[in-house]
Amino acid sequence: MAQDMTLLWGSGSPPCWRVMIALEEKNLQGYNQKLLSFEKGEHKSPEVLAMNPRGQLPAFKHKAYVLNESNAACIYLANQFQSQGTQLIPDCPAEQAMMYQRMFEGLTLNQKMADVIYYTWKVPEGERHDSAVKRNKEALIAELKLWEGYLNKGPGSFLAGNKFSLADVVVYPSIAYLFRFQLCGERYPNLAAYYNSLKDRASIKASWPPTWLESPDKSAMLKDF
Repeated sequence: MAQDMTLLWGSGSPPCWRVMIALEEKNLQGYNQKLLSFEKGEHKSPEVLAMNPRGQLPAFKHKAYVLNESNAACIYLANQFQSQGTQLIPDCPAEQAMMYQRMFEGLTLNQKMADVIYYTWKVPEGERHDSAVKRNKEALIAELKLWEGYLNKGPGSFLAGNKFSLADVVVYPSIAYLFRFQLCGERYPNLAAYYNSLKDRASIKASWPPTWLESPDKSAMLKDF
C-alpha cells in the first residue's frame, strides 16, 4: 500500500518529521524515501523542485497527489487511511476542535522558535541587532509559557485529550527541537514531561532524526529561555 508513496526529507526538520510520524502511526512503512542534506543544498535539486517548486522539504507524493505542506499531508493521511493504524482525528467534536486548534497553533510555536534559532545561525554575531534578538526572545518565551499552561490545564496527557492525535503528530517535533537546543526542563516542567512521555512511542522512536542519534548534543542556544 505504501509502495505508491514517495517522501523526500531532511533529518531534524520538524515538518519532515511530522509526515514520517503520521506514516508510522498509519502503518504505512515501506514507502519510497530519500534522505537529503540541507547543508549540501540538496533540497534545491531538480528532483525536489519537480515535486515542490518552492525547493523545500518535505516533498510528499501519493499516487498522482502531491502534498508538500506537512500539515496537509498529515491530514490527508489521517483521512485516507482512517481505518488503518491509529485513529488520529477524534470522533468527539470537542476533542476534534481542540485537536485542530492545537495543531495549527503549533505552526506559531514553530515559527517563533525558528525566528530565534535561525536568526542566530544566519546572522553573524557582529551584525545582529539587539532589538531583534530581544524581540524574538520575548516572543518565544511568551509562546512557551502559553504551551506550558495548555499542558497544565489538560484535558489529558496529550495535546487534545486522552488519546494521541494529529495535534501530537504536528507539534511534538517542534517541542523535541526545543529540547534539542537545551530548553530548560526545570523552567518548563509540563513541556519537559510531555516531551519525555512520547520519546519512546513507537512511531516517534522509529522516525527519530538520524543526525540527532549521531550527534546527541546540540547548541545550548535555548538554555536561558
